[in-house]
Amino acid sequence: ELVIQGVVDLGIVGKNVLKENFLNRKEKFKKNLYNILCDLDFGTCRLSLSIPLNIKYSNIEYFQNMRIATSYPNLLKNFLDKKKIQFKLCSLNGSVEVAPRLNLADAICDLVSTGATLKENGLYEVETVYISSACLISRLGKISVFKENIINKLITRIQGVIKARESKYIMLHAPISKLNEVVSLLRGAENPTILKLANDKTKVAMHMVSSETLFWETMEKLKNLG
Repeated sequence: ELVIQGVVDLGIVGKNVLKENFLNRKEKFKKNLYNILCDLDFGTCRLSLSIPLNIKYSNIEYFQNMRIATSYPNLLKNFLDKKKIQFKLCSLNGSVEVAPRLNLADAICDLVSTGATLKENGLYEVETVYISSACLISRLGKISVFKENIINKLITRIQGVIKARESKYIMLHAPISKLNEVVSLLRGAENPTILKLANDKTKVAMHMVSSETLFWETMEKLKNLG
């Protein structure tokens, strides 16, 4: 709200909050009231429909005319309208997961990360309504050159941190005879820097940047190549 009202220039918020806000305002404003600058690669979760463990789920028709408790009525309605499902809304601002036990609702639509809270309350996920994560937003309107420069630097640094977190700097000694095979194993890596070794004419030193998952998945294959 502070970003939308122009009180502050930047804000960090979940995409689920932005989408809920947009759906609530779209009939009046017909457009976004902020700019999404970049994803922040944290706070990942999902808005899901969940039902009691003792009920066997078949398909989305299960929710026809059901009472559903949620703190995100607009996201829920938007999702179920597309499925042509009518439902009875039970709007809550917190502790949504207890609604079925209190007989306030037959199901819930709430944010899920690990699913532990659902299990503690005898529920399980059956449909994903919306995937969310944190993002950086800015207000609409003219921003001074000074502020714009700061924002651009901030975005560059954020993206640099995210990229660095996903990467691993690799240094290894590889047989010259197996060089092409080593490079082919690391297809996700940047072109490697290759240096001669002082006391070994049969091997070279290789330096490169690769995604961490790729490196660990192929380490045993690299070892077998010598």
